[in-house]
Amino acid sequence: MKQTTITTANMQRIKLLLAVSVIILIAVGASYWASCQALRAETNVRYSGLQNVVSSELYRTIKGMEMSAENVFNEVEKHLDSPDAVVLALESESNLNPDVRGYFAAFEPDFFKEKGRWFEPYVHHTDSTKFEMTQVGSARHDYTQSGWYIRAKDLKMPFWSKPYYYYDGTNISGHYCTYVKPVFDSAGKLACVCGADITFEWLSNELLNIDDRCRNAQQVNMYKLTRDFEFFSAVFDKDGTCLVHPQDKNVAITDEAILGNLNNHVGGVAEMEIAGIPSMVYYGPIEGMEWTVAIIAPKSDVQKPFTYMSIILALIAVLGIVAVWIICRQIKYAEKT
Repeated sequence: MKQTTITTANMQRIKLLLAVSVIILIAVGASYWASCQALRAETNVRYSGLQNVVSSELYRTIKGMEMSAENVFNEVEKHLDSPDAVVLALESESNLNPDVRGYFAAFEPDFFKEKGRWFEPYVHHTDSTKFEMTQVGSARHDYTQSGWYIRAKDLKMPFWSKPYYYYDGTNISGHYCTYVKPVFDSAGKLACVCGADITFEWLSNELLNIDDRCRNAQQVNMYKLTRDFEFFSAVFDKDGTCLVHPQDKNVAITDEAILGNLNNHVGGVAEMEIAGIPSMVYYGPIEGMEWTVAIIAPKSDVQKPFTYMSIILALIAVLGIVAVWIICRQIKYAEKT
């Protein structure tokens, strides 16, 4: 009879241990689910917000470049009376923004009779302090057949050209993007198409500076949640071409859904492997341009809060079950005495 009583008591303790363990696991599971939902929302808001900040900073930088270029173009518009006046107008404003690689004014054929069919003065940097003027229009470089020239005539408004590589064997060869604006004479007739060239080297440096400012911002570092914020930014054209990126981190996009979003100027979040590292990509368009800015961070860093939270909740569950087991053991010993 006593043996039966002891066995029954043991079964009751086992049932109690199992019941409390189940309750603990359910409570920890519910806490994990709720915490994951909150962390997902926090992660999306934080990194999407970071992407918006980088995009806005880059937009302001580019708009500043546009304003500087507009000042040069306005001077050209005021001095359409002679070729020399045009060149002086280009040179007079060029030193105000050394970040621009060069300014040009590509004139309609025979606009200045003495200059013939092609007249495209290009005032450009020779080094960090000096500009020089080169006449780049010629039969070999028939700018009137270039896409940017034809588009300017059709649109009759400013725009940014598609990225391109220019080579002529001189020190102005390189990868460029050009802010283009058609300029009209007093009769409203197209006189020339003006442009301001920026290099992708300059744009890459600007993006790195923006990344550093954002990475060190107080708001970003206030609640890091164990993250190191090892991210970098990249700029994509609407066809998925990676235009600007850190030197060793070119990003190739092949996913059709992402390419569709880039083409339609729609933002989103994607998981990709970049340079062999699983990464999270938060991307969105730049206002007024056909480009998209992406924030790219290692998935391991983005998910650090989830990892640590899982470990902590698992420890809580184990400690809770162990505590219940110890209590049951103490009850058993108390019953024997």
